[in-house]
Amino acid sequence: MKKLVLLASMMLAFVTANAQSGVGEFSLRPTVGMNIGFMTNADGSDPRFGLVAGAELEYQATDVLGISGGLLYSQQGAKMNDMDMDGTMKLDYINVPVLANFYVAKGFAFKVGVQPSFLVNDKAKASSSGASVEMGLGDLSKGFMLAVPIGLSYEFSNIQLDARFNWGVTHAISDSYDSCNSNVVMITVGYKFSL
Repeated sequence: MKKLVLLASMMLAFVTANAQSGVGEFSLRPTVGMNIGFMTNADGSDPRFGLVAGAELEYQATDVLGISGGLLYSQQGAKMNDMDMDGTMKLDYINVPVLANFYVAKGFAFKVGVQPSFLVNDKAKASSSGASVEMGLGDLSKGFMLAVPIGLSYEFSNIQLDARFNWGVTHAISDSYDSCNSNVVMITVGYKFSL
């Protein structure tokens, strides 16, 4: 029994020690999770829950700093509720987060960076009194958006839990009367592979 406990302790110590990449190494992290998207300046709107999935590549520059870049498919937008009509504004993007990852304690990282986003789907679906219609947003939606992601992650045994707030700094929807930015809370889980 003592040998089994000792072996298990050694394996746990080895896995934990190798969770963060060494200086000068690259790692790849496939990830999947949930978005909670909402729009600024959109009266009567509620969050839209959606999928986020993709991968991020990280270079460990120093013991405390990693630089990462990724490609994430991200379902964003908002639900629209009116007294007579319910609807969903579906704005789906390919996000390209570029982040500085500051390892502030064992397994914990603070993240900040920039995130260009490219629109791949823009539809609005509305229903009222049993009838529904779906249409593209056309010139209202912007093909490019920029956000500032800020977040935290925790890594254990190569599994990484990540929570970010993506603050939209450019307009996602705009017309001659009003403009809306897209903000997103993103919660993901990923597995880190050393390259």
